[in-house]
This record gives sequence, structure tokens and C-alpha cells, in this order.
Amino acid sequence: MIVPITEWKDRYAVAPWMVRLEPDAENGLDKPSAADAFQVRSVAQERFAQRLGKLADTAMQEITRALAVVLSIEL
Repeated sequence: MIVPITEWKDRYAVAPWMVRLEPDAENGLDKPSAADAFQVRSVAQERFAQRLGKLADTAMQEITRALAVVLSIEL
């Protein structure tokens, strides 16, 4: 399962399924971005050629909470 990442737009701030991600050396992002939990989908692992970065645990926890909102799951 993946949560796509897109360019951050200020209007996303009110959407509980959009998680703002700041660029840093670990995640490999080059501009403020957003994880869009509303667009979660499954993708075959074979489609991934290389790792571009890794999100911090705090960002992954925020994405988990956003997924819980979208899927109506209590954490």
C-alpha cells in the first residue's frame, strides 16, 4: 500500500487526510510536499526501482493518523 506524495498547497492545511512533509536530507524531498492519504492504493513491489528517501517516524505516525481518518479506523 502506498500514500502518494504531491507538492504542498496551502489549501491542503484544512484537509485531515493531507500530511505536510518538509524536505530534509533523509526523506529526499526537494520542496514542501504532502502525503495524500485519501489517494491510498496498492502497488506491486516490482514497480519500485530504487529508494529515494525515508520518512521520519513522526511523519509516518501522522500519515497513519490521516489514514485512520480516511478509513474510519480508531487508533
